[in-house]
Amino acid sequence: MIRIADLRHRLLDIPGLAVDARHIAVIGPNGSGKTTLLSVCSGIEEPEAGSVRLLDRPPSAVKVGWVGEFPDRTLLFSRVYDEIASTPRFRHRPCPETDATVRAAAGVVGIPHLLGKKVSGLSGGEKALVALAAACAGDPEVLVLDEADSHLDAVTAERVRRVVRESTAAHVLWCTQSMDAAATADYVLFMENGRVRHRGTPEEVFSALEETCFYPTMWRVRR
Repeated sequence: MIRIADLRHRLLDIPGLAVDARHIAVIGPNGSGKTTLLSVCSGIEEPEAGSVRLLDRPPSAVKVGWVGEFPDRTLLFSRVYDEIASTPRFRHRPCPETDATVRAAAGVVGIPHLLGKKVSGLSGGEKALVALAAACAGDPEVLVLDEADSHLDAVTAERVRRVVRESTAAHVLWCTQSMDAAATADYVLFMENGRVRHRGTPEEVFSALEETCFYPTMWRVRR
């Protein structure tokens, strides 16, 4: 369960929200507060007021995997292997366990051939997959993706979606501009001006947006 109470942070104004769904798509226009919401839910930012609880705990007490829109801003190490290994190493896991974790995560994402490569030599899509593998290597309880599919080709974007579908995380929070991705979610939050304007199943939210003529053509295609 994800619970938000009296949340105020920058432009966010969410009096109350409780979502008990695994795959939650967060959609809305640019500047609506989607990234800020994900940052607060992941523990990257502390809310100015109110509270967020993931699995009945504050975000800081939950294993959260984060994949951002621009991997270059979050990848820390020069070699792919070391980037994926960072989480188990930070947790002081034994070397054999870390190695097995890295190879398993790379296998899930489909990038074992990149393990020996330098991050600087990768394409943008490959960097996104490395960031996803690093997030998965932490065995996250909550997986957060902030428009991680925005700059990917169709094949790579579908690979990301497959990994998300097969993730063992209790919750997946995915901010996306892709209606294909949002349509496959269990629950959708539509944000506007820092508020959650519509929430529910994809069908419920898309129908509400059609009625208000918000991106009507895009929503109608998915119905």
